[in-house]
Amino acid sequence: MTDYRLPHDHGQNIEQNLAQLPSIDDFQTVADIFKQMGDGSRVRIFWLLCHCEECVINISSMVDMSSPAVSHHLRQLKTSGLITSRREGKEVYYKAAKTPQALLLHHVIEQMMEIACPSS
Repeated sequence: MTDYRLPHDHGQNIEQNLAQLPSIDDFQTVADIFKQMGDGSRVRIFWLLCHCEECVINISSMVDMSSPAVSHHLRQLKTSGLITSRREGKEVYYKAAKTPQALLLHHVIEQMMEIACPSS
């Protein structure tokens, strides 16, 4: 364990907590998830997939976007682990991942927008 000594002592005794400071890689994971939420269309698609499982064509129709644009957003959401997909024949269906991060993000979106789940 490294003995940390900060250049200025402000009487907070924070040095003992620096050994527990998460690494930049840990924070990068959080930053990557928030980066996904930097696009309103992507947030909308994610929120929609928190409430249903759908194919690209139906999602495109629901959000009034082209299929290639929706596919681009789905690819980014899937890479970040916020959504999952399953194949049934030639069709691929997408839905929000059942992870603590995705569930929390869903809740945050609804709290920030003061909207409720359609099933509520």
